[in-house]
Amino acid sequence: MNLESKFKNLFFLVTICFSILSSSQNNRNERKIIGAVDELSENAISLLKKSVNINSGTMNFEGVKKVGTLFQKELDKLGFKTELTNGDAYGRAGHLIASRKGKKGPKFLMIGHLDTVFELESPLQEYTMQNDSIMKGPGVADMKGGDVIIILTMQALSKAGLLDDMSIEIIMTGDEEKSGKPLELSKKDLIDAAKRADIALGFENGDNNPKTIVVSRRGSTDWKLKVTGNPAHSSQIFTEDIGTGAIYETSRILNEFYIQLAKEKDLTFNPGFIIGGTALKEDKDGTGGSAFGKTNVVSQETIVRGDLRAVSLEQLVKAKETMQNIVSENYLQTNAELTFTSGGYPPLSLTEGNTKLLSYFNTVSEDLGFGSVTAVNPRNAGAADISFTSEYVDMAIDGLGLTGGGGDHTINESGNLNTVATQAKITAVLMYRLVNSKL
Repeated sequence: MNLESKFKNLFFLVTICFSILSSSQNNRNERKIIGAVDELSENAISLLKKSVNINSGTMNFEGVKKVGTLFQKELDKLGFKTELTNGDAYGRAGHLIASRKGKKGPKFLMIGHLDTVFELESPLQEYTMQNDSIMKGPGVADMKGGDVIIILTMQALSKAGLLDDMSIEIIMTGDEEKSGKPLELSKKDLIDAAKRADIALGFENGDNNPKTIVVSRRGSTDWKLKVTGNPAHSSQIFTEDIGTGAIYETSRILNEFYIQLAKEKDLTFNPGFIIGGTALKEDKDGTGGSAFGKTNVVSQETIVRGDLRAVSLEQLVKAKETMQNIVSENYLQTNAELTFTSGGYPPLSLTEGNTKLLSYFNTVSEDLGFGSVTAVNPRNAGAADISFTSEYVDMAIDGLGLTGGGGDHTINESGNLNTVATQAKITAVLMYRLVNSKL
């Protein structure tokens, strides 16, 4: 064997040795992560129970702040720089922000929220155990369970000696369930964090299936339709001078919405309430009202309020244009005006980066023995805070929170506590591999 051949063989053997050593080190670190999650899970469940028993309905500012303080203390212990912001400018409690700068890898944004839909008057105020693993309680799944998974993930990475490598910003908003206004102030901290991040991880509970992850979410905006007609004796309806009245024109518009848009994939447009007659009185909060009318009088006005949900900005723009065109083609002697609320939740558009991040998550899940994970149908995932990152990050997925329950936003809300450790393990290993380019 000549000298050149000996050198090539030696180089090959050295390469294999380094590869084996590297693989062994990676496996050792991942085993440390898994062991740390197992060791810390009981305390995490205790933290979840404590947080669920604190009422933090969006409008209970003191409760939201109390939950924020509870989680802040846990992140302070891990060396995060933390802050509870003041939400006076947008009429809410404020947010919990925590950050730390690492030495390498992508910048992560981890998203949760402190508030729930269960206000002080709700009949559901404390958790109960349905069996040894299913917890029923206000916000257990949406989304205090997700918040605790974030904290457990950070604790496990710290205990494994791997947290210092990572650049992480955590935003737990105080108004996800009922956003403050103006939205540009309410979501400013979240959007600013997204601009600094490369990868966004959301810890909502998705469609409550641990075998699915959200790679796209539909955005949501509200609309209001106001229609007017000529009031007159009913015997004169359909004449050239009187026309059809407001109610007929409204029914035409809503029917055309259905005909022209109902088959558009992943698009929905729901009229939530309608009032019409000779005289209307709309409630100040826009959730209803009253109408006066008589069977022998042609209707003078109607009001309809609804929402519009689209899976991409392009789909949203196209739907709005179609709806405005329908509204403009009025019946005789009627007039209609369609307005959309400013702001609203943008869509989390499906991107190549989001799909790739899901594939990484799926690989980790399979490697750890938890099975494959697929994408949630966007029709099964409502709007969420992660959507505000869509324009800024390279990759984003959601639904990493506590799953396996049901009854979200109702007195039957529940979650499977076994998924706390599972989701934390997958997330922590995923972050480790992303930072160390092992995917």
